[in-house]
Amino acid sequence: MNWKSVVTLLILTSLFLSGCMYPSERLAENQVPYTDQIAAVQQAVDSFKEDNGGILPIKTRDAVTPIYQKYPIEFKKIAPKYIAEPPGNAFESGGIFQYVLVDVETKPAVKLLDLRMADTIRDINIRIKSNGYPPYKEKLADNVYTIDFDKLGYKQEPYAISPYSNQNLPFVVTTNAEVYVDYRQDLFQVLKKKDEKVIPGEDIRNILVEDSMFVPAYSLPYTVDPETNEPVFLKQ
Repeated sequence: MNWKSVVTLLILTSLFLSGCMYPSERLAENQVPYTDQIAAVQQAVDSFKEDNGGILPIKTRDAVTPIYQKYPIEFKKIAPKYIAEPPGNAFESGGIFQYVLVDVETKPAVKLLDLRMADTIRDINIRIKSNGYPPYKEKLADNVYTIDFDKLGYKQEPYAISPYSNQNLPFVVTTNAEVYVDYRQDLFQVLKKKDEKVIPGEDIRNILVEDSMFVPAYSLPYTVDPETNEPVFLKQ
């Protein structure tokens, strides 16, 4: 092999190795929530709102969209004027988070929605459709059940990783065959720590959002049992 062939081989090897390393570095970056990135997006949203008479840079969603998925940020409206580009961990940049707004009527705040949960829910839904109906297991509340995953062909029960506690959260299904993440474990822990009055009958999911970067994605409403003060599904 002559020296030109050796040089060419070394260059190609270098390019190949760098190409292999870059995605893994990007993958790690795209899965980490950074407070400074949220702060940068918040500043961009605030500036856009101020310059546009109170209008928010959000995508249009219909009225029945679940509240924590209802106000995704439209980065095309704020980049590059208010922010150079979407953060690396944003869905628009190949990341696993969708940037959303909460409290849009009062003080819009930027939060993160973990999209990995959607992938698992999508797989469960595909299996339910193939099965013909949801294999209900244990009744948890009116219209809410655990899922018999054995009947859906799972060798191990799927779960969602909580953005609040890193616990494994189970999935539940409604009588409308809609699959959700069950956040009762997280709510129970927060209620134990928080010294505040919670009114039975009111949706308490906001206590997860208040001191966190995340929203409880793909969740049903919860309240507290008036006798035990423990989180329960809010009657629909």
